[in-house]
Amino acid sequence: MTLAIIDLGTNIFHLRIVRVLPDASFEAIFRQSRFIKLASEGIDTIGAEPFQRGIDCLTDYAQILSQHPVDKIKAIGTAALRTASNGAFFIQTVKEKTGLEITLIDGDQEAHYIHKGVEQAVQFGADKKLIMDIGGGSVEFIIADLDTVYWAQSFPVGMAILYGQFHLSDPIGALEIDALHSFLEQELSPLSQALTQHTISDLVGTKGTFDVLQAQFSKEKLGPHCGVLPVAELNELPAFFERVIQATKAERLAMPEIPDDRIDMIVVGMLLIRFVLKMTGVPRLLVSDYDVKEGVLAEMVNA
Repeated sequence: MTLAIIDLGTNIFHLRIVRVLPDASFEAIFRQSRFIKLASEGIDTIGAEPFQRGIDCLTDYAQILSQHPVDKIKAIGTAALRTASNGAFFIQTVKEKTGLEITLIDGDQEAHYIHKGVEQAVQFGADKKLIMDIGGGSVEFIIADLDTVYWAQSFPVGMAILYGQFHLSDPIGALEIDALHSFLEQELSPLSQALTQHTISDLVGTKGTFDVLQAQFSKEKLGPHCGVLPVAELNELPAFFERVIQATKAERLAMPEIPDDRIDMIVVGMLLIRFVLKMTGVPRLLVSDYDVKEGVLAEMVNA
């Protein structure tokens, strides 16, 4: 069986085409990700230019899919399309121009898919872990073990939102950082409360900004799709955070460890991760190569 998933994130549109192997794992046939930045002109309405970027991308994706014999295709829309006043019009336009039908999923469904994807990459046991999936419009947090999701919530603290509201200076200013921290304390108070009710062993991050940390610090793997960053041993971690946070955009562009397409939003991403690490006090940060896309694919196999 050959499957395709299109994940329309706030910042990035992903296309994955995979072959399902006999053990139900996936063999990649084609993968592409494009930075569309739907919220670059605001989260409330998709601006004309990002709207067109999205349509152009999905037109190309439809053309790519026409060149592959795919048994099932699923396209999912997340935070930006849930929030934007013209999100429904975008979905309609995509169907008219490409034939692709986008399924809009809510935060709870997105959390379900994320857990289902992460459990394929991370060794879960009886202990609970906190999964953190950073998107452009929202961040999903899930407290779960292998079999059970104990708590999950989607928060409007994604990278595009934090960047647009708080990264107003170059470099970001101390008052802006304080305001961002205050915002996170208020918005993530339900997470803080959940952590008093559930003891977690690790924080699990899904790709994106976490990949930057993994490339810089991870020296160990827990399987082919899971990196390990032991927080207590990373003496360089605070220094790396501070160097990135205090840098200007030009200075970040000169840092080889930061991909060019993450230069703008990496600062608020680092501030967000650092905030959650302090909140949890976990000894390890695990980085999963799998996320919502693999979760959707897993359900498509059995559908």
